[in-house]
Amino acid sequence: MKNKFIVFVLLLLGIFLVSCGKKIEKIEESKFLFGTYIKIIVYSDNKEKAMKSIEKAFNEIQRIDEKYNSKSEGSLIYNLNNSDNKTVKLDEEGIKLFEGVKKAYELSEHKYDVTIAPLLELWGFTDETIELPDLKLPTKEEIEFTKTFVDFNKVKISDDGTLTIESPVKEIDTGSFLKGYAISRAKEVLKDEGIKSAFITSISSIEVIGTKPENKPWKIGLQNPENQSEMIGIVSLKDRAMGVSGDYQTYVEIDGKMYHHILDKDTGYPVQDKKMVVVLCNNAFDADLLSTTFFLMPIDKVISYVDSREDLDVLIVDRDMNIITSKNFKYEKVKIKIKTCKYIEIKI
Repeated sequence: MKNKFIVFVLLLLGIFLVSCGKKIEKIEESKFLFGTYIKIIVYSDNKEKAMKSIEKAFNEIQRIDEKYNSKSEGSLIYNLNNSDNKTVKLDEEGIKLFEGVKKAYELSEHKYDVTIAPLLELWGFTDETIELPDLKLPTKEEIEFTKTFVDFNKVKISDDGTLTIESPVKEIDTGSFLKGYAISRAKEVLKDEGIKSAFITSISSIEVIGTKPENKPWKIGLQNPENQSEMIGIVSLKDRAMGVSGDYQTYVEIDGKMYHHILDKDTGYPVQDKKMVVVLCNNAFDADLLSTTFFLMPIDKVISYVDSREDLDVLIVDRDMNIITSKNFKYEKVKIKIKTCKYIEIKI
């Protein structure tokens, strides 16, 4: 009996030693979705399982793209925008999405508005072009006329989930929140697959699972909004998400001057008091949504609101390159040259 017990212990020890000897590998893959490259990095001792998990996560991102993206032909929101009666039926997932959008609209005192598309188009922000030599500055008359088509109050959701756009509003744009939601869903898929260490990014939206090997945090470089080949800081993340909005990310050039895409719906012009907003929170949907929302709000109101929340942190770079942070935002100040103009996971 004693010998059997010793054999059993030795077997357990052997299993333990074999498991301890498994090599942790870095597995990464990128795919072009939502009009950008989305990257997933996973650390795992089972490469085959990790690759299958990554594929499932990308399938989830693609599902959301095809189901809700206002730019994806055949999606619910694309069909809504292009239908005569401007009506579509949402399921529970879609209702929750627009509940989040409505909260951002109310938090920003109606500055954040997903019916902003007509103004974006007036300024030249289309799918195909960012810089057009023949673009002209919109006139005040053109802006005032176009503003009449922007009003989230005309977006109604009935008790049965029917989403309707009332005239004169023409369309809903999902660009300011849907990628973040897709990344959050991809994270949930990876967690359901048993992944303990992962990094998911669509450049301006990031979410991580756990830490890197040896309990090292994921470190994210923050770009200098006036020089995208430089970093101004490093943020360490563990089981958190980050969303970034900046005046340098998407812009048009008119008569030699840059005009960015984050527009104040009341003036019809780009917001002028900020260059970059970085939000840290528990999921990429909120991070993506709030980075745009906070860009549209007065800085003092943003800081006051974030400081009242334990689950939020924010960093703001104002138009004079001053850095303002909420009370709990922690980052390492640096000035490092980088080769890429993307938000990156850095090896430090």
